[in-house]
Amino acid sequence: MSKVRLGVLISGNGSNLQALIDACRMPDFPAEIVLVISNKADAYGLTRAKQAGIQALVVDHKAYASREAFDAALHEALVAQRVQLVCLAGFMRLLSPGFVEKWPRKMINIHPSLLPKFKGAHAIRDALAAGEEVTGCTVHYVVAEMDAGEIILQEQVAIHPGDALDSLAERVHAAEHRIYVEAVRRLASLPAQYH
Repeated sequence: MSKVRLGVLISGNGSNLQALIDACRMPDFPAEIVLVISNKADAYGLTRAKQAGIQALVVDHKAYASREAFDAALHEALVAQRVQLVCLAGFMRLLSPGFVEKWPRKMINIHPSLLPKFKGAHAIRDALAAGEEVTGCTVHYVVAEMDAGEIILQEQVAIHPGDALDSLAERVHAAEHRIYVEAVRRLASLPAQYH
């Protein structure tokens, strides 16, 4: 059976990208990464992609007059590589509703909280500040509203007394790497969804 073609969008370090790269090296994994796109030229994730022999592109949002023009360039690059499932992995741009509508149930995101709690860019810090005993991470479908799409998979992470942002973030990211790979495996194994 042919593997589902993944496009991964990043803005930074790319540790979730690396987890997907490692998974895709397994012969029985049902997906392959065909394209990595970063909106930042200095994102370390681009180096990870190049080291793995994966095509990597920079689509700099600052080079476009509008969010829609940037999104159109993203869409064009993904379609050119016949991407079937888009994975957001630390991609720090809100996508326009028009773009999201072109990828219905074919675009997923990993978020470092147990959604619907702690949406937004500072979820780990916010969970710590709120005095929670448990946080975690969520893989969800991307919809026009931020961090609001249908949940695919979640994993809980305990918050220990005395946890600092760094120690908690490390455990949340380790959980992210596990469930993002598992979510992609499940989705890519669905018989007709992407083929």
